[in-house]
Amino acid sequence: MHHISAPYRWFLRFNYAVLTVLALLCLFPLVNILAISFSSSGAVAAGKVTFWPVDWTLSSYTYMMENRQFTGSFLISLTRVALGTAVNLILTILVAYPLSKDARTFRSRTAYAWIFVFTMLFGGGLIPTYLVVKETGMLNSVWALILPGAVPIFNVLLMLNFFRGLPKELEEAAWMDGAGHFRTLWSVYLPVSLPSIATVTLFTVVGHWNAWFDGMIYMKSPEHYPLATYLQSMLQQQLNVTTTTGMSLEEADRLSRVSDRTTQASQIFLSVVPILVLYPFLQRYFVKGLVVGSVKG
Repeated sequence: MHHISAPYRWFLRFNYAVLTVLALLCLFPLVNILAISFSSSGAVAAGKVTFWPVDWTLSSYTYMMENRQFTGSFLISLTRVALGTAVNLILTILVAYPLSKDARTFRSRTAYAWIFVFTMLFGGGLIPTYLVVKETGMLNSVWALILPGAVPIFNVLLMLNFFRGLPKELEEAAWMDGAGHFRTLWSVYLPVSLPSIATVTLFTVVGHWNAWFDGMIYMKSPEHYPLATYLQSMLQQQLNVTTTTGMSLEEADRLSRVSDRTTQASQIFLSVVPILVLYPFLQRYFVKGLVVGSVKG
């Protein structure tokens, strides 16, 4: 058995201690938000809540479940994530595969690669993008939140470099068996690319779920806001329910019975839950995917 020296053991212990502290620092704010969401408004206002609920109550969550604005925005975000992730992954893979070939196989590869890199470095601007979305009839539609960013160039670069790192013999064997490009991509490249696909999927899901600015621009009415946009508007106006949230007087009366901080805490925690549920399913691939695009020795 390989002997581990004493200095190396202390080095490992130090690393574990530092990583544990960093993990707790990342976890404590979420635990505090969860405790606030389950606490009474009086306890929160008095500053009694830290990492455990005080005067346990479900008032904030009851209000949120009765708030049609919140539930509607939640469903819109779920729809956006489902459609947006599917569109992004399909287009990312279809763009990355041909760009991963050398110039002898794909003669125009360099020109197309520069076109995509140029779009990553330079944008058309907010007003031209808005005009394009408007003229194509996508305003107030979920497609306005998906199609303008349908080809994420950063994800394309990740997939491109991963494809280029795969053994050339895999593709040559597929060609010998009579497979074409689409068959090779589907049967050879994708099965061995699960780490990179999981990484790109996680980036895409988090990006769509947290995006709020495009919803503020492209949605004409609050009823079409995704969840992140709705939360942003709530945080901006606090208890001023007569402006952009579109709440009725009945909803405003229910909101007056709970604390503004507890309501916001419950909203924030509920918005984090889908990502927390998704991450464990991608974790086993995510560690491998972190080295996507690294230089091979």
